[in-house]
Amino acid sequence: MARDPLEHHHQPPQPAQGACFHGSYRPEDVRFLLTPLQLEPTPVAEKERLIQSGQRHYSEMLSRESLPSPRYMALFEQAWAMNRVRMAQGLLDLAAIIADQRADAITLLSLARAGTPVGAVLKHALEDCFERSATHYSLSIIRDRGIDQQALRYVLDEAGHDPASIVFVDGWTGKGVIARELRHAIADFTALDPNLYALTDLAGVGIAPSDADYLIPSSIMNATLSGLVSRSILNEQIGPRDFHGCVYYAEFAPQDRSVWFVDALRETIREQLAAGYRPNPNPIDPTSARMRSERLIAGFKSRFAIRDENLIKPGIGEATRVLLRRVPELLILRDAEIPEVAHLRQLAEEKAVHSEVDPSLPYQAVALIKACQPS
Repeated sequence: MARDPLEHHHQPPQPAQGACFHGSYRPEDVRFLLTPLQLEPTPVAEKERLIQSGQRHYSEMLSRESLPSPRYMALFEQAWAMNRVRMAQGLLDLAAIIADQRADAITLLSLARAGTPVGAVLKHALEDCFERSATHYSLSIIRDRGIDQQALRYVLDEAGHDPASIVFVDGWTGKGVIARELRHAIADFTALDPNLYALTDLAGVGIAPSDADYLIPSSIMNATLSGLVSRSILNEQIGPRDFHGCVYYAEFAPQDRSVWFVDALRETIREQLAAGYRPNPNPIDPTSARMRSERLIAGFKSRFAIRDENLIKPGIGEATRVLLRRVPELLILRDAEIPEVAHLRQLAEEKAVHSEVDPSLPYQAVALIKACQPS
C-alpha cells in the first residue's frame, strides 16, 4: 500500500500542514499524491543533451524554474481577460459530460501538473452547479514510465474510492502521447475508464467538449498557477513505496495565483450560468481531430527530417512549455498578430528563437525542440 505523501524518508520544508499535501491550494481543492523532494536543478541545455542522448529520462531532472517577469504577467492578465469566459464554458461543458457519464460520487484524478488547475475547478463545478459529490486528487503520469501505481492503489485501496467513480482529467492533449500512455498504463485495472477527459482534445484521443487550439490561461503558467508544485519527478530518490516526486516552490508564495485562479473561474462560471449559458453534456467526435493530428505529425517529420516525433509540440499549450523549459529550434505560428500568441512571441524574442508564420497550420502554434548533436 502507498504511504501518505508526507510520511517518507525525505524531509523537505513542509509545503502544507498535516498529512494532506495540497500545495498552496486549499485542502478542499485538491490532494496531491506526490512526494515533495529536494532536487538540484539541471541546466536546460544539459538536460536536453541528457534526454536526447538517452543518458537520462526527462522525468529524472528539473531545470530551475523562474517567476514570470512583469511583462509576461501582463500577457497572462491579457490572456485571462480574453479567454476566462471560454475556459469557464469549457469547464461547465466538461463537468456536464462527466456528470452525465457517472451515476454517483465522482473521483477526479487530474494529471499533475497541467491537469491540476482544471481538476480543482471541475471539482467545485460538479458540486456547485450539478450537485454532485466530488473528490479531487492529482497524481503523476510520465511518458514511457506510466502512471504512478502507488498513487492509484492509494485511491482505490486505502481511500476506498469506487473504480466506477474515477475520471482521469488533463488540461488538453497535444499529440495524444499521455492519453495513450494512460490507456496502456491502466490496462491491468480493468474496472477503470481508460479515457482522458480534457478541456480541448487537439489529438482526438480523449473525451472533451472541444478540439480547438485556444488559449487556456493556465497553460501559459508554471508553478504559480499549479499550487507551487513542479512537474512530477521519477528518479533514484523515489522509493518503491513512494508516490512519484515533485519540488514545492515555497519561495514563490508571494506571487502565487493558484487559489485566486480557482475562485476567479468559479465566479466566472456563476456569471455564465446567470447569463443563461447551458452546459453541453455531449463530447465532440474526435475523428477529425485525430486525422488532423496524424497529418501534421507526418508532414512535419517529412518537412523537417525529424526522426523523433517527441521533438514536435503542437498547440499553444505545448509550444509554451517548449519555450519555457526546453531548447527550442523553431516556433511556427498560424497568425503572429493575434493576441492569443503574444506570450509565445515574447518568449521567442527573449530566448532568441526563430519564428515563422504558416497560414496553413491547423493549430495556432507548433514548436520544434532542437535536436542535439550526438556527443
